Amino acid sequence: MSDDWDTVTKIGSKTSGGSSQRETVVRGKGALNQAQRAGTIVATEKKYATGNSVDKAGSTGQRLTKVDRSDDIVPVQKTGAEIGSAIRNRRSKEGPYKMTQAELAKKVNAPANDIKLLESGEAIKNQGLLNRVARVLKISPKTGKPLDGEE
Repeated sequence: MSDDWDTVTKIGSKTSGGSSQRETVVRGKGALNQAQRAGTIVATEKKYATGNSVDKAGSTGQRLTKVDRSDDIVPVQKTGAEIGSAIRNRRSKEGPYKMTQAELAKKVNAPANDIKLLESGEAIKNQGLLNRVARVLKISPKTGKPLDGEE
């Protein structure tokens, strides 16, 4: 039995017949050896999702599976123009959040060019940078709307 966390070994399978053995997951090496001695069908399958996954939506894993199965070049996800314009508007409007791109970059500990790309919507999606910018400007990192009620 493999010690690989990404695979599941199953004993038995659904065959066309009356009283076939039910498919079960192996719990140890002894059960696997017993099944092999008995001559039952043993299959190993790759697991793609786990119960305690960090990303509950599973969209990242689905996208990676799509990339893996695709023969074409899959485009890289960009941040988006609506978030960029929200950052630009919040940063350029008079008030406590008015600052230059360089000042914002210094506050979030990132190069000024990254802020420029983020505002133009051409930046490769970097959720860490987006969260830091959103925290400094007090906007939602998903929608770009202000969190303090201002528009």
